[in-house]
Amino acid sequence: MKIIRSFFVVMAVTGLLCLFTACGPTVNQIKPLETVTVNPSFQGQTSPVPTVPPYRCGSWASNNAPGTYSTISIYAKLVGKDAQGVAGATAHAVAHFQNSDLTLDAQPKSDSGGFVVFTLSLQGRQPGQVPATVDVSFAVNKTTVNCSSAFFTPQ
Repeated sequence: MKIIRSFFVVMAVTGLLCLFTACGPTVNQIKPLETVTVNPSFQGQTSPVPTVPPYRCGSWASNNAPGTYSTISIYAKLVGKDAQGVAGATAHAVAHFQNSDLTLDAQPKSDSGGFVVFTLSLQGRQPGQVPATVDVSFAVNKTTVNCSSAFFTPQ
């Protein structure tokens, strides 16, 4: 009697498993992607090539992580279209601190390589861990050329 009962239990469980697998999720077939075509008139369009500005410049700090009472140098370089340094251009610099701006008194002229150097005494004007920037510009041929900003973060 036990064997017969076990047989029926096994058959019932097998039947239930077959029913559960028959109720599984349906599989969806993936639709093919559409073919993309590029209009030939699009390929004929060209973007205008940007013109090189007559002057370009950049500036940077001698130390990007000085002490709050340190003295650092701010360097800048002015180049012409030919990427050669421009000599004799007057430079101006303004340091931007958290609570004030400071115009640097020196107005150096660029050397034959287009370089100038400013000296900046921080004197605790900027709190530690707070970034500051210095904007440098050159006056050349009645034009003002603004450089990328120098930056530093006192420690």
